[in-house]
Amino acid sequence: MRQTPESGSRSLLRVKHNDIAIQDTATSRIASDIVVKLFSVKAHARVWHLYDTEFRPMQKGQVSIALASHWIDPINMTQHCIQESSKSLDFVLGWFARPIFLDGDYPESMKHNLSSLLPEFTDEEKRLNKGTADFFALSFGPILSFQMLDPHMKFQQMESLSLRMLLYWISTEYNQPPIFIVENSWLIAAFTKREDAKYMYYLKTFVMETLKAISIDGVNVIGYTAWSLMDGFEWHREYKIRRGLFYVDFASQNKKLMPKSSALFYQQLIKKNGFPPLQENRPVQGTFPCDFAWGVTASTIQIDTMPTQFNDPSVYVWDMNKTKGLTKVDGLKMPKRKTHCADYASIRLQISMLHSTYINHFYFALKWNSIVPHGNISQINHSILHYYQCFVSELVQANITPVVALWQPMAEHQGMPSKLYKMGGWDYIHTVDAFVEYARLCFKELGKFVAIWITMHEPPVRNLTSTSGHNLLKAHALAWHLYDKEFRKSQNGKISLALHADWVEPASPFSRNDNNTSERVLEFEVGRLADPIFLSGDYPKVMREWLSQRNSHGVFDFHLPHFTENEKHLIKGTFDFFALTHYTTELVHWEMEDTVRYDYGLEVQFITDSTFLHSPHKYAVVPWGLRKILNWIKTKYGDIPVYVLGNGIDDGKLDDKLRIYYIQHYINEALKAYICCLSSPPLYTYVSSPLLYSIYLIYVCHLLLYIVYTWRVSCVKLCVLSCMWRHACSDFCEMSFVRRHACSNFLCVELHVTG
Repeated sequence: MRQTPESGSRSLLRVKHNDIAIQDTATSRIASDIVVKLFSVKAHARVWHLYDTEFRPMQKGQVSIALASHWIDPINMTQHCIQESSKSLDFVLGWFARPIFLDGDYPESMKHNLSSLLPEFTDEEKRLNKGTADFFALSFGPILSFQMLDPHMKFQQMESLSLRMLLYWISTEYNQPPIFIVENSWLIAAFTKREDAKYMYYLKTFVMETLKAISIDGVNVIGYTAWSLMDGFEWHREYKIRRGLFYVDFASQNKKLMPKSSALFYQQLIKKNGFPPLQENRPVQGTFPCDFAWGVTASTIQIDTMPTQFNDPSVYVWDMNKTKGLTKVDGLKMPKRKTHCADYASIRLQISMLHSTYINHFYFALKWNSIVPHGNISQINHSILHYYQCFVSELVQANITPVVALWQPMAEHQGMPSKLYKMGGWDYIHTVDAFVEYARLCFKELGKFVAIWITMHEPPVRNLTSTSGHNLLKAHALAWHLYDKEFRKSQNGKISLALHADWVEPASPFSRNDNNTSERVLEFEVGRLADPIFLSGDYPKVMREWLSQRNSHGVFDFHLPHFTENEKHLIKGTFDFFALTHYTTELVHWEMEDTVRYDYGLEVQFITDSTFLHSPHKYAVVPWGLRKILNWIKTKYGDIPVYVLGNGIDDGKLDDKLRIYYIQHYINEALKAYICCLSSPPLYTYVSSPLLYSIYLIYVCHLLLYIVYTWRVSCVKLCVLSCMWRHACSDFCEMSFVRRHACSNFLCVELHVTG
C-alpha cells in the first residue's frame, strides 16, 4: 500500500496553525477524508496479518506500507519552532507511521489539533495496527515536494531536501526500523533530453545523503530505489517535467527509450556499490624539494606613513602637577632629520609576523592610485613610495623575497588612478602609456629589492570589454620589454602576470557537449590572456570561431580585435614564468536549466554539486581541481615554471578547521602535480621548484588570521594563528614547539613554530 499526496496532505487544506478552525463548507469533506485514512490504516493492518498468518511461512516474504514524506527545518532553533517542525512531520508521515510502527494510535499532536474530528481506534484496533510492517518503506521527493505539500502542513517552518535528516528522524522516532527507500528523485524541465546533469546531481546528492545516514548516523537503511525508470505522465504536471533515467520521445511513434546521463551514472554507482575513494584522489606521501619556496600573499599591505615619536622635532616636558602628562614646549624645536625605515612601526610589526612564520616569499600588490594619484609621474606621492621602499628592503633584510604586483583591480576605480578610470580605464588607450610610465617608476625605485614582478594580478576577464582586454595585453607586454631591456641586467629579477585560473569540470563525464563546454570556458577565461603571451601572440582559435559564429547570427555583439603582426611579436613570449591564482572548481553543463546561473554569451550552465564541501560563502572545496588546472597549463603551454600565487578559502571561525582541511588537501594536490606532471629541473636559481605556493592573508571580523607553513626536512606542519591564544594543527608529523607571541594595539597572536 502507498500513501498518496491526496491522502497525505490535501485533506488538511483548511486546518489552521495551532487551532482547529475549519471552514464550515469544508468540514464534512475533511471529516470524510479522515475516515478514509482511518480505514487505510485498518486495511493495511488486516492485509499484513493475513500475509503473516497464511502466506509468510511458505513464501518467506515481507510486507510494509510505502509512506511519502518531506523534511522540515525549524526557522530558528527555539523550542516552539522545533515542536512545530515535529508536528509537520506528524501530520504528513506520523499519521500512518505511528499507528503502525509504535503504539497503534495517532500522534498526540494530531489529537490535540484535530480534537473530535479525529476518530479513535479501539484498544483492539490499536493492538492490530501495532507492528504491522516488516520494514519502513519511504518515498521522498517524487510524491511530496515543494509544489505539492500544502502550506498549512509546514506550520510556518521551512521545507528542505535533506534526506539524511529525515532518515535519522525516522530511525530515532520509530525505534530504528530497517528503512527501504522505495522512491526518491527530483524533477527536471521537459525540454531536457538525454544529458540531464541537473537530475544526475540530485541523484548523487540523495544517494550520498543515504550513505552518510548509514555510515555516520547509524541508520539502518537496507535499500534505495531511484524514481523512475523512464519519463512518463506526471499527474497534474502532465508532460511538463521529467523524472526518468531513460528518455522517452513522446512525439515519436515508437516511443523509443534511450538512457540518459543519470542512467549511466546510476549504473556506475551500483557497479561500485557507492562512492569508493578514487586512487587518483588519495593523498600522496612525499616531500617538496628542500629549497621549495613557501609564501603568503596579501591583496595589499597595511600602509601607515606616520613615523614614530622619535622623529617628532618637538620638545616635551612631563607636567607632574596639572596634566600629569607630556606637554609640548612652545617655540622649541630639535633639528628635523630625514625619516628612516626604522621609524615605521607598522612595517616592523608586519615583518615580524612574516618572519615568525618561516616563509621565504611574500606577495602583495602596490596601490597604483596611491603612488601616482593623477595617473602620471609629474605628481608622485613620495611618502607612499618611500614606505614601499622600506617595506621591501626590510623583507630582504629578513631573508624574505618580495613578490610585487604593479596593479590589482580593486573596488574603487578598478585600483587605478581616478583620472584614468573616469576616462575609460583600460578602454582608454593612454592608460597603456600611463601604466608603462608607472612601471618604470616602480622598477627604478623598488627593483633593487624585488626579485619577482607581476605586472597585473587577476585581471577580471569576465568583466573585460574586448578593447580593455586588448589594451591590457599591450600594457603588460610593454612593461615586460621595458624591464627586460633596461632593468633585468642590473636587478636580475623575473617578471610575468598572474591569471585567475579556477578549474572548470564537465558536469557530466558522459557528455561530449559538457566536455566541449568546459574547454570553451577555460579558453575564454584563461586562454584569452594566456594564449597571446605564452603561445601565439593572438587570442585562442576557439574564441575567434565561437564569437564569429555568434556575431553572425546576431546573438550578441562582442567583436574580438585583431593584433597586427608587430603587436603579436611584441606580446608573444613576454613571460618568465606562469603565475596563477586558484580557489575552487566550477561544474558546467551545455544546456540551460537555471537562468540565474546561465551565461548566455558562452551558452554555459553553471551547476552546483551539493555533495562538495562548501565554505560559508558557498565556494566549493575541490582539491583535485588544482592538480587538473596545473596539468592543463602544462599540456597547453609546455614546461613553463608555474607559480601558484593565491590559493585559499573563507572560514569565519577562529577554530578554522575548514581552512586547515583546505590547505592540507590543496597542497597535497600540488605535490602530486609536482611529482607526476610538472617539469622536475628548475629553470631559475632563486627557487628550485616550478611551484611557489602561497595562501591569502584573510581578515575575518577585523582580526588578522594567517597561516603558518613551517618546514622541516620531511614534513610540513600547518598552524592557524588567532588573537585568542588558540591553535589548530594538523598531524602531519611529531614536532617540538616553542611559544612566541607578538602584540600590538589591535592584535595579540600566539605563534607555534618548530623548535
